[in-house]
Formats: sequence, structure tokens, C-alpha cells
Amino acid sequence: MERFKMNKITLVAAALFLVSSGTIAQQVNSLSAKQAVDYALKNSVDVKNSLLDIQIQQQTNREFTATAYPQINGKIGANYFPNIGVTALPNFISPATYGVLVQEGVKDGNGNPIVAPPSSDYGFINAQFGTKYSAQYGVDISQILFDGQVFVGLQARSALMDFAAKKTAVTEEAIKVNVLKIYYQLVVGDQQITTLDANIERFEKLLHETKEIYKNGFAEKLDVDKVNVQLSNLRTEKLRVQSTLAAGNASLKFLMNMPQKDSLILTDPLTDDDLKSNLLDTSYNYDDRKDFQVLEVGKQINEFNIRRYKLSYLPSVSLRGNYYRNAQRNSFSFFGVSPAGQPWFASSLVGLSINVPIFDGFAKAAQISKAKLELQQTNNSIEQLKASIDNSVVQASIALSASLITMDNQRNNMKLAEEVLNTTNKKYAQGLGSNQEIYAAQTELKTAQNNYYGSLYDAVIAKIDFLRARGKL
Repeated sequence: MERFKMNKITLVAAALFLVSSGTIAQQVNSLSAKQAVDYALKNSVDVKNSLLDIQIQQQTNREFTATAYPQINGKIGANYFPNIGVTALPNFISPATYGVLVQEGVKDGNGNPIVAPPSSDYGFINAQFGTKYSAQYGVDISQILFDGQVFVGLQARSALMDFAAKKTAVTEEAIKVNVLKIYYQLVVGDQQITTLDANIERFEKLLHETKEIYKNGFAEKLDVDKVNVQLSNLRTEKLRVQSTLAAGNASLKFLMNMPQKDSLILTDPLTDDDLKSNLLDTSYNYDDRKDFQVLEVGKQINEFNIRRYKLSYLPSVSLRGNYYRNAQRNSFSFFGVSPAGQPWFASSLVGLSINVPIFDGFAKAAQISKAKLELQQTNNSIEQLKASIDNSVVQASIALSASLITMDNQRNNMKLAEEVLNTTNKKYAQGLGSNQEIYAAQTELKTAQNNYYGSLYDAVIAKIDFLRARGKL
């Protein structure tokens, strides 16, 4: 039963839960394998986060699309200047004044004609321009008319959404595989419990018969003790398997994101015929694999990147305009009726801007080269994945065929061991055999049963891996 041993940490965690939990299950969930998968896909945190990634990408696309729409911004503001700036201007008044006085022959107080001083002696006029208060309000508008990178980005939106959706499908497939493997591991374990119950019942009957024979003096006390030991070992093994199944059940709930306080009952049986069904079609297509689809979409995104960087060599064209009203006051009187001679003045602008790339230090060339190398990496990954898929299908097919043959052989061995034990019991009841023969037959049956259930679970895993390798899970 080594195949059914859980990770030690999982066992400890489950045991602590079983010991510490005193609550009664609030809900009973009887689920088939498909229902268990559906439950996990609906409630798994990984799937929920992956679906949120799709919504995040959708909002990212909307954010990028916004750059292609007109950008409109309103603006309002007011300024106060405690000290208006002073500007020193050449004295342009005095030369003209002196020129008139000289021309008219005006004399000073001493009776001397006024003479213009040298031009360098006129000095400067210290002037303050503006008012204590100013305010303005208006609107700015801009619109991209052409930008190669923006247009390629708009074309790539659907590919980016598809990429997020494919990654979600990969996450869902991984969860489905894990749920199915644990689900059928528990189903096989339940079948083993049924077999152990039959073995216990068989030994309880043998114990009763041995005691009766001992009472009649035809057996020794040692014979009774040996049967008791075998019966105790079977009961101990049943407890061990039950503990392992309880831990596995808790692990399955965790994987499905089902509350541990709820009860989980598995309803699907597992037979040899179930494992051998739907195996005639061995064809496969790379496009059926979720991970292959992710790489294919990734390749498209790489190609969009190359186009985007190439178009960045082209000029970009944008249209812009604005309309503002502004006013200046020496007092804060911008509301209500404007003071006489101090109205709000309007200003407006319409402009066309063409940005022509000339030299960027070879940054665009490096971006294009980088994008091409990334595309080459993706192509290499695609080819490697194709080879990996081919290998996985071959390996899974071999493993499945071998596991089905082994399962058939172990089932036949188990049936033969049961027949040997039944025959040995009949001989013993007729006094023609010994209890040693029964112990040996029981040991062989137990080994055959463990081997059968191990091969049954191996066949389940092999079939799941085979279907996944072909993209048919």
C-alpha cells in the first residue's frame, strides 16, 4: 500500500484537523468525478485569480484604447502676487523729451539753452507689469491622428485577451488533472477498504472455528493466538488505510476549495471496463494542447511587437486646441459683475503637431532586434513543445498499455489467490489441512489484493496522463 501513502506533512495536517475539529459538517456533497472537477473549477482560488487576470487584461485594453480617443482636460486657476516683479527698461522717454526741448529752444533757469545729455546718461526705467491678482479657466483638447505604435496596439488587443484566456485554460486543466487523480485514488482506497472488510470477516469466521476446534481438543492455543494476530493486523491495516483516505479526502477538499467542515462523498465507481473505454482513438493534434495554444498566441504577440517598433520610425501626427478666458485685477473681484474696464478676455488655439523621428541613438533598432529574438525564442519553445508532446504521447501510451496488462494480470492473480484460500479453508474445515496453510494463503491473497489495487490506481493515472498528453482530457 505504499502507493496510497500521502505526504507526511499532509497526513500531519489532516490528523491535526481531525483531532481539533469538533464541528458537525454543515453540508453533504455527493459528487461524481465530473462534478468534483466542476466544483473545483468554480471555487478554486487559482482559477478565480486566472479569471480576474482576464478582466485585468480587458481593463488594460480599455486603458490603451483610451489613447486613441480625444483627450479633453479642463483647467481653472487663480494667482496672487504679493510683490509684482520689476523689469528694468532702457529710458526711452527722456531722449524724446530732450529732443522736443532742444528743438523748441527752451532754456533752463540760468538762461542757458537746454542740451541733451549723452545717451548713456539716460539710465533705466524700473517698471512693474501686471496686477496683484489674475485668474483663468478653459479647456485643452488633443487628438492623435496617426501613431503607428498606437494602431498596432489596438490591433493586438484581441490577441492579448486570447492569451489571458488560454492561460486560464492551462490553469483549469492542471486543476482538473489533480482533482481526478486524487478522486480516483480515494475511490481505489474505498474499494480496498471493502476488500479488507471481507478479509476481516473471513478471519473472524476462522477465529470462531479455530476456537471451537480448540475447545474440542483438536487444536492448540497457539493456533488461536496466530489467528488473533492475523485478525489484529488486518484491523490495523484497515485503520491505516482509513486514516490515509481521510487525509486524502481533506486534501481533495482543499484542492477544490471546499470547506473542511463539509462532508465529501465520492459517487463514481471504478472498474476495469471504465479504464479500457475510449482508447481506440490514439490520434492527437498539437492545437488541442492548452499549453501549445498559449505559445501560439504568444507568437502572435511577439509579431505585433516587431510591427509596433518598426512603425515607430514613422512620424506621428496629432491635433490640439484650447480655449481660455482670463482676467487681471488689483483686487480679488473675479466673481459677480466685472469692474468697469476689467472684463474677461478670451484666447483660443488650434494647432497641428507632426513629430518626425530623426535619431534616437539606435534605440528603435535595439527594440526591433530584441523583439525578433523574443520571437525566435517563442518559435524554439513551440518546436520543443511539439517534440515534448510527441514524446509524452508515446510514453503515456506505453505506460497505459503496460498498466492495463499489469492490472489484468493482478486481477487474475487476486482471483486465483481467493480460490486458493477458499480451497484451503474447505480442507481445513474437513481436517485435511493446517492453519499454517491458511495463513500462507491469506498472506498471498493480501499481497495479490494490494498489487491489484496498486495496478488499478496506476492504470487510472496512466489513462489520465494519456488523455492529457493528447489534449483530450
